Amino acid sequence: MSELSLYLKSVAKQIDHMIDRYYVDKAGELNKASAHLLAAGGKRLRPAVVMLAADAVKPGSSDDIMQAALALEVTHTFTLIHDDIMDDDSLRRGVQTVHTKWDMPTGILAGDVLYSRAFEHISLVTAKDDAKVKAINMLARACADICEGQHMDMSFGHRDDVMEGEYLEMVKKKTGVLYAAAAGIGAVLAGGNGVQVKALYNFGLNTGIAFQIQDDLIDLLTPSEKSGKDQASDLREGKQTLIMIKAREKGLDLQKYRRELLKSDIDEAIRELTESGVIPEVKQMAADLVKDSNRHLGLLPESKERQLLMDIGEFFITRSY
Repeated sequence: MSELSLYLKSVAKQIDHMIDRYYVDKAGELNKASAHLLAAGGKRLRPAVVMLAADAVKPGSSDDIMQAALALEVTHTFTLIHDDIMDDDSLRRGVQTVHTKWDMPTGILAGDVLYSRAFEHISLVTAKDDAKVKAINMLARACADICEGQHMDMSFGHRDDVMEGEYLEMVKKKTGVLYAAAAGIGAVLAGGNGVQVKALYNFGLNTGIAFQIQDDLIDLLTPSEKSGKDQASDLREGKQTLIMIKAREKGLDLQKYRRELLKSDIDEAIRELTESGVIPEVKQMAADLVKDSNRHLGLLPESKERQLLMDIGEFFITRSY
């Protein structure tokens, strides 16, 4: 097991213990609904970015800001609960979605509870008050951007002319800004200077965009038995991903795949998109974003934590589920 894998496993264990402490087995149906997805597991990648960013700025400081690491996981889960409502999904992390296990009003309120609690967690970290104010402001702005990104994504469902720049702006807001906030908040709370905070924020932003691009590739390329998701669902639904946009620019007709797809149909689509250069181009864009992220990290002193952040960026674009 790699050093990054061991680190991520350790972070997940710490965050899981905190979730048990603050959320699990609390009385009341709304509390149970709020804890439902949090307790269902997850990679806990955003908390890991918070902690690594803090330690890259000031070694050992992550111990003082664990509440902020939890805040980012809680925020992420709030967005998942509300996304599931908007998409009317029934499964998430192998369990029923909150609004299907309870009802839609409870799902909305459960997400709202987590949104509120995230800011409470940041207020509990051991850090200077001005740093906590900056961290709270950073998370608040990220949450507003996430809402804008989600709205953009929904609006794309009614269009077939989405441009690459629009897609990247949507992904930046929907996915990138929360990773940016994770890295920036870790740096701020650890006492980082302006240059360090900006470098880590930009690292998180670029790797977050790359993370989403890889998600689009995984949807198409990874079999359902490995990903746990319906393979090629974006293709079947005609979703405006970077893959679809680049295919349209090259004159490929993907409308023929907007139906129930056999494995042979998916294989044919992958072959067509590979031979036309679409998939290689999309992969290269993700790789370039990570390369640029590493350039930002070059402003930080060499350390084990800086290397692990670079490793996370590489993991984001090489994972297959």
